[in-house]
Amino acid sequence: MLTILWLLLNLALAAKGYYGISCAEGQQCQKALLSDNDVVLSCNFSEPQWSYLSLQNGSRWSSNFTNVSNLQVLSGSQLLIKNPSTSQTGFYRCQDRQSNSTLKYEIDFQDVSTINIIHRSLNQRPLQNQTLQPGNKILIFTQWEPWQDCSHCGKPGERKRLGFCYIQEFPADPVPCWLYLGKTKVQSSRIRPELQIERCNVTCKGAGIVNAIYDNYKIDEMTDSAWISCPLGSIYRPLIWEVNNRPLTWQDQLSGKDISSIMDMGSGGQRLQVFQPAVYRCFVQQELMAQYNPQPETEQQRVAKPQAGQEQEEAEPQKMKASSVLRGLQLMLLGGTVLGLLGVIFTLSRPSRNKKADRVLLVK
Repeated sequence: MLTILWLLLNLALAAKGYYGISCAEGQQCQKALLSDNDVVLSCNFSEPQWSYLSLQNGSRWSSNFTNVSNLQVLSGSQLLIKNPSTSQTGFYRCQDRQSNSTLKYEIDFQDVSTINIIHRSLNQRPLQNQTLQPGNKILIFTQWEPWQDCSHCGKPGERKRLGFCYIQEFPADPVPCWLYLGKTKVQSSRIRPELQIERCNVTCKGAGIVNAIYDNYKIDEMTDSAWISCPLGSIYRPLIWEVNNRPLTWQDQLSGKDISSIMDMGSGGQRLQVFQPAVYRCFVQQELMAQYNPQPETEQQRVAKPQAGQEQEEAEPQKMKASSVLRGLQLMLLGGTVLGLLGVIFTLSRPSRNKKADRVLLVK
């Protein structure tokens, strides 16, 4: 459930909430990115005209976004691509109606569901270089991005870097794999992105501006779990979760040591699946962004039917409680009867105040 504070935070930091790509005027920018992770393409023209050309599905440029629900031009002339698919690999162009200036992006959305995640502490190694076909000199390799900052400060954290699939046909420059292949179908487990993680420990440089939101969550009775999200979190940014002040690490998850919660690999941990009530906090770029508390138990839940595993344990105490209540009612009835008889005896034994016949008081 989104709170008003959450909405205000998103409005105030909307530009910061997405991973942005910028390109200089007159240049052609080539970039590999991940599917299913939001991205913003920048354009500084005052009256921009965006258009796109998909390598897989398009044959000509289109500026009609009505049939493409995840493309949206934001205020400030930016193009937001939400949850991009691999089929949206292609060209994105921004033109200035007044000066005819052009920015052109070549974007390769690589399949995040095939990402190869490795942790140095687990002695896992990156993918090895391969040739596109046996005997040729067209090389498939991983081009690594710079290491991101440590996800935590003052406490043990982790840092990560993304690696993207590139193909190089010498002596030409390397090209992101699917921009190079286009519609060509290639069966190779080597054509996929990578994510490398290692431990880190850094001191805090100073308190940043805290824009944390606070919200509740409830474990779903059908799935025995709940999904919570870290606002402004992204696979492209340093991010870490804590459960009851204990950091959740990729090392524990990848080694199978911690299964009390699961960080979603496709979002770089931006989404977290939890299975037991606890206080969860997330940090982005070493700043607290959100805290989630278990939803308070209602009176109806407290008196609800016990779980199957508890029925046998609670059956005997319930019988004892029922027996105690029955005995209490019996004693109350007995006491009422005794008091009624005493009242009759007392009335009969009193002398009459007048000459009339004695009256008999019946007490039910």
